[in-house]
Amino acid sequence: MKVASFLQYLEYEKRFSPHTITAYRKDLQQFMAYLEEECGNVKMPEVKHHHIRSFIVHLITLGRQPRTVTRKLSTIKAYFRFLLKRQLLSEDPSLRVSAPKLPKRLPASLSQEALQRLFEDIHFDDGFEQQRDRMILLLLYSTGMRRSELIGLQLEDLDFERQRLLVRGKGNKERLIPLGPAVLSELQSYIRLRAEQCSGGSQAVFLSNQCKPMYPKLVYNIVSKYLATVSNNERRGPHALRHSFATHLSENGAELNAIKALLGHSSLASTQIYTHNSIERLRQVYQQAHPSAGDDDAA
Repeated sequence: MKVASFLQYLEYEKRFSPHTITAYRKDLQQFMAYLEEECGNVKMPEVKHHHIRSFIVHLITLGRQPRTVTRKLSTIKAYFRFLLKRQLLSEDPSLRVSAPKLPKRLPASLSQEALQRLFEDIHFDDGFEQQRDRMILLLLYSTGMRRSELIGLQLEDLDFERQRLLVRGKGNKERLIPLGPAVLSELQSYIRLRAEQCSGGSQAVFLSNQCKPMYPKLVYNIVSKYLATVSNNERRGPHALRHSFATHLSENGAELNAIKALLGHSSLASTQIYTHNSIERLRQVYQQAHPSAGDDDAA
């Protein structure tokens, strides 16, 4: 029932990324399959809150993580809001359904020491592929940009004269991110290699070995492969470098509003999580270094 219209709404009005729209489509397909197979082929206009709750219980029974269940419920709620707004339903059954509580989880980040080993001790040969991989790692960590923003980066977005680059974030919001001299120098060297490898064609900064625009899984695999050499952290995707960027800025005294602007967060609440990371880091340093940290009898 109007799923195609809903997905078009997400794409053209909400300006969601193709990856996000694909996730919404899969979530709705799973919910509709459940309604058909487990609820006697209930149609959308007939859905009640107990059908949605039953679906949530079903997901939990299958062992789905609370974060996954919450995301799927969020998709369902967004869909019913859309149907209500378009006057295709008289009431929203999802309003009476609450999401499972999520355990508080700090963002995964790597230590400054681990990233220093990555960029100083790991050998990258002089060819296009490995220099591209190094530049992807360096730019993700140096700017805190998202994977989708890195993939969308165009040659025209690089401003070497003003030492900055233009990033298009969620909802096509633009922000400028400064680049340090060392990163700029490496970026210029990579752009020369790129021109030799892939003349003409796509204007994307990062290209595959076949000179085609990068895709999300390829970027993830590149980042994960190299981070595995310096970290045992299970979460080693591009977002770990974004979190590391923000965490290390916070640990070194950067103002929260500055971190917010660099990350492209719309709300300061999204950025405040990095202060918790910094506090945890300070606690660890204190416990390891202070003479009385482990002394229960200390005054």
